[in-house]
Amino acid sequence: MHWPGMGDPYKRKKTLRFLLITAVIGISVAAASTFIQQLANTDNPLKVCINDKNTPYKIKATLELIVDNEKAVIPAKVGFNNDGKCQRSLYTLTDDGTIYAEWKEEYPFQIGHFLWIWDFPLRDMDQTKSKIYVNGRESENFINTPLQDGYHYKAVFTSKAYDESKDKDFLPPQK
Repeated sequence: MHWPGMGDPYKRKKTLRFLLITAVIGISVAAASTFIQQLANTDNPLKVCINDKNTPYKIKATLELIVDNEKAVIPAKVGFNNDGKCQRSLYTLTDDGTIYAEWKEEYPFQIGHFLWIWDFPLRDMDQTKSKIYVNGRESENFINTPLQDGYHYKAVFTSKAYDESKDKDFLPPQK
């Protein structure tokens, strides 16, 4: 079997040259894109380490997490990489639900930012049945709810795979 453009030596040379030029252009675009994204995110508090930065803007809030009517634990050390050399701007120190946020200047941190840094499986949740409460009142902003110092947040999520029928008793009422 002959591949298209590979039978005739002249066509083969032209085809290989075209493929080489295309590969060089593709690799160059990928490298330039990576470099530009790194430059653009040097001052993004959601993507950089804060270990060596002066961060006078600080927020401390609590988050209670309920998934499928079960209280879920927010682990300690969210926002820290495995070797501990990189601390992100949103993090936890213990598993008591206290979230810390800090940055060089005031920044509109949101609950969704913390869930993103934590890698919380938000795609597995049914967002039409999930709610965020701020100091006991439902927030209309859902995961875009701003984090504020000293506030208590309660996130109630229902997963897409959750079977609500097990919460209901289909027996007739007892007399």
